[in-house]
Amino acid sequence: MPADTAHSDRSGADRPGADPPGADRPVIAGLLLAAGGGRRLGGRPKALLPYRGRPLVENAVRVLWEAGCDPVHVVLGASAAEVRERADLAGCVVVENPDWAAGMGSSLGLGLRSLAGTGATAALVSLVDQPGIGARAVARVLAAYRSPTSLVAASYDGERGHPVLFGSARWSDIEETATGDQGARVHLREHAADLTLVECADIAEAFDIDTPPDLARLG
Repeated sequence: MPADTAHSDRSGADRPGADPPGADRPVIAGLLLAAGGGRRLGGRPKALLPYRGRPLVENAVRVLWEAGCDPVHVVLGASAAEVRERADLAGCVVVENPDWAAGMGSSLGLGLRSLAGTGATAALVSLVDQPGIGARAVARVLAAYRSPTSLVAASYDGERGHPVLFGSARWSDIEETATGDQGARVHLREHAADLTLVECADIAEAFDIDTPPDLARLG
């Protein structure tokens, strides 16, 4: 399904964290996976969970902009029309995944395909339900990019987590192996020797909002 651009009144130079026009830097896209239906939350779409008075998806998008990702693509699924109506996704490319219930893998593959033609040499993949991971951690992972073959992940006390950066040379393989809820796990397992871990436990918390007790973490 083709991507379509959310209404935007921002130019790239006006986005938080954007470099000045013409700055010599690699194009690293932010890819936010925000399609989940919140099954263990009673069917409350995670993108619309309230966080600091606004939908949670807005926080995740802001983090990507502030860290320096550009462009930013957002994959929606559950209640996509309502998310579009209620959340400010200005400046983002919004992609709707009709097969979101099949698992994260389909959203990841669709999101990577949506980056074709953007000139991006890597994609920084983040999850909508991890508000404890801020722009400092994302920027730290971005800084480890070296080439289109880069494979980088944040780690927390030595354990791999999100966000994960995939150089563009890896996208086709990830798309082929990202099925069900596996996401990029197959690729990460098969290419473990290539993976650079970037410790982020000192500046971020990698908790997920999955169950009703987790909602207390949203404040």
